[in-house]
Amino acid sequence: MPFFYMMLAFLLGTTHLVADKTSKKPYILTLATTWGSNSRDIAETSMRMARLAKAMSGGELIIRVDIADKHKAPLEVLEMVKTGKYDMGHSTAFFWFGKDVHLGFLSNRPFGMTAPEFTAWLYHDEGLKFLKQIYQKHNLVAFPGGNSGMQMGGWFKKEIKTLEDLKGLRMRIPGLAGKIMSKLGVAAANMSPGELYGALERGALDAVEWVSPSLDSKMGFHKIAKYYYTGWNEVGSEAVFIINDKVYAKLPDHLKQILIVAMRDAAYDNLIRHQALNTEAWQKMIKEHPDIKIRTFPTKIFNAMKLANDEMLAVFARDYPLVKKIIKSQDNYMKKVRAWTKISDFSYLKSESLDETDF
Repeated sequence: MPFFYMMLAFLLGTTHLVADKTSKKPYILTLATTWGSNSRDIAETSMRMARLAKAMSGGELIIRVDIADKHKAPLEVLEMVKTGKYDMGHSTAFFWFGKDVHLGFLSNRPFGMTAPEFTAWLYHDEGLKFLKQIYQKHNLVAFPGGNSGMQMGGWFKKEIKTLEDLKGLRMRIPGLAGKIMSKLGVAAANMSPGELYGALERGALDAVEWVSPSLDSKMGFHKIAKYYYTGWNEVGSEAVFIINDKVYAKLPDHLKQILIVAMRDAAYDNLIRHQALNTEAWQKMIKEHPDIKIRTFPTKIFNAMKLANDEMLAVFARDYPLVKKIIKSQDNYMKKVRAWTKISDFSYLKSESLDETDF
């Protein structure tokens, strides 16, 4: 095991031994997360980061994490950090698409790259450059906040067989995917996590796209909507850590480096933790709720979604020069990385000859 990871494991396992050794006055930061008690698996990303930052700094850097249940504004994390109400935030950029369209392209996009592909674009291509450039306009410093991997296409009360079945459908689906569904006649809405179950239960929504089994099972959507569709909308959705730029500037260089390492570790853990949690949650769901029906959107609907996506991207590229650069960068990298994905993971899985009995 590399020395860095040995030390990381030691520090994470001995926080109580390390944290109080500093004689320096601690830097205490506050962090607001979009995620609440019903999304603790994502909230854990911020909490892990805070524990690691405290341990690695010997207690010199302390981050207090407030979940959405406490601050009551899950979709306003960007504004709260920007205005200084909180020092840091952890959320997902597509929630802020209405504030700045550029942000929607920094958490991946429909029919985009898988989680490993997108993470490689961020860290080893041009992703971090765009992340820095766009959040700088909001007086924020930003870092990748963890990818949740492949997300499902949503829970539907009725089976979707034709494009007509989408007309007038009331669905929670935010960001770019919501715009695509709107073009196909869906009444797309964005709601905070705490509102979703009630809206689905009382009929204000006909369908809900949330995340994947580990988080969806806690929300209880499967008790109301039995058709669970495979994904296309968030192939690998990336969260984000944001920091008020004035707060970040005041941190000593060594604490900045500790914070960066803590965020990167927590972001990576978010991906592998969701893989493990989804695996266990899916096994539990199909055992306890055998009436759940897995579906993939029919080819005609899938093609219509792709066409709507292409048209949407063309409009954004025309109207926003920086979005055009981001799309071009992502497309160029996806072409390169997908060539490897196809002959590696995809070829292996294809050789398995999966069929519906695997679901």
